[in-house]
Amino acid sequence: MAEVGGSYKSALSSQQEKELRDIAARILQPGKGILAADESTGTIGKRLASVNLENNEDNRRKYRQLLFTTPSFGQNISGVILYEETFNQSTEKGERFVDVIRRQGAVAGIKLDLGVVPLAGTLGEGTTQGLDGLAKRCEDFKKGGCDFAKWRCVLNIGSHVPSHVALLENANVLARYASICQQAGLVPIVEPEVLCDGEHSIERCQKVTEQTLAYTYKALSDHHVYLEGTLLKPNMVTPGQSCARKATPSEVGLATVTALRRGVPAAVPGIVFLSGGQSEIDATKNLNAINQVNGVKPWTLTFSYGRALQASVLKAWQGKNENISAAQKTLLHRAKANGDAQLGKYSGEDEAAAAATSLFVKNHAY
Repeated sequence: MAEVGGSYKSALSSQQEKELRDIAARILQPGKGILAADESTGTIGKRLASVNLENNEDNRRKYRQLLFTTPSFGQNISGVILYEETFNQSTEKGERFVDVIRRQGAVAGIKLDLGVVPLAGTLGEGTTQGLDGLAKRCEDFKKGGCDFAKWRCVLNIGSHVPSHVALLENANVLARYASICQQAGLVPIVEPEVLCDGEHSIERCQKVTEQTLAYTYKALSDHHVYLEGTLLKPNMVTPGQSCARKATPSEVGLATVTALRRGVPAAVPGIVFLSGGQSEIDATKNLNAINQVNGVKPWTLTFSYGRALQASVLKAWQGKNENISAAQKTLLHRAKANGDAQLGKYSGEDEAAAAATSLFVKNHAY
């Protein structure tokens, strides 16, 4: 084995490391989490269609403006993930969305991956593309006001998957992305999502999640990624959507924390969960249960939700100007509920039909 200083030198200066730590700390403030507003043009179109709105740039801009200009937006939201189109957009008054987000006290982030593509020779597995030219894109987004980034990989659970090649390839892609981000001063959110499609049990999901985390952190180590300047965005450990036996929040909490304890180094400052098609209420209940699990949890455990923060907001808005205030109040309500859950202090709420509806989408892609 080569001595440290032989084949290896520190990838970042102490100043670069401090900047990344500071950005992560701003995102991981108590009672706060991330709004994932990084849906691609196609995916946001499906959301707009649910309220009978045409998928055009102006409607997409109006909707994002509604979100980001919400009064007291930064009270429970500390970061926002943007899609590239949204990064380049401004309010109707001409203020860049990135500047609106920062003025609200939140950190602006950017989705960098270019989507999932098939892995030939596998049973329907894939990898994520977008590494070519990534360093230049990172530099440009940093100059434009972003301080963190996100890259999603997906793994399926089935009788013969995930395969070794899928686990290895996706882990290496995430590690390469994370390394490139850190060189440009962006905190990388590493997202190895184990999809909830299928009939598998919560025990099977826990095992595959542990396996996925093991591959991911081995790759991050191999690529000399500075863990203190990263965030993890994993799935919660739940039964498959088609599993006959559902799990209680306490069962999800214990299985999730157990998997994380076995696979995530304590050097990682925070874990920002994806909602993965859970209903808004379930996503909040399960996050609360995760934070109430007894024992050592060396990371901040919070949210990075898209659908679970936005579904009832869209329903409240319906594309009408007169509904903007009501929709913004709905966003604040959901953000506060999840902020309470991040502290393990969520006490429940009136489970309105909208917030209790499953948001599951088969083979979800964005």
